[in-house]
Amino acid sequence: MERGAFMSTYLTQPQRGGKMKLQVPVCQSCGMPLQRSGDFGTNADGRKNDEYCHFCFKDGKFVDEGITMEQKIEKLVELAVSQMNMTETTAREMAHAIIPTLKRWQDT
Repeated sequence: MERGAFMSTYLTQPQRGGKMKLQVPVCQSCGMPLQRSGDFGTNADGRKNDEYCHFCFKDGKFVDEGITMEQKIEKLVELAVSQMNMTETTAREMAHAIIPTLKRWQDT
């Protein structure tokens, strides 16, 4: 399951001196930051997939194929509470703010 990076979506933010922090790509299914090569999922041909993490996408398929957005949110809320010591309220608010904006969930 997704490790403790769930919903750590990094947005471009102003930094000291007016410079902008670079945006880190995130999994378009769960919101996990994709920072290292091992974070990325794989396509059917074994090559890296640039949009999804290895927890969500493997060998060209979603690991949790058929899951609804609401089910994914519940799964991620449980993870945030159990592994990140986040309150359920905070985790749920974050999930409802972020998950629907991700590519996988746009047409659901």
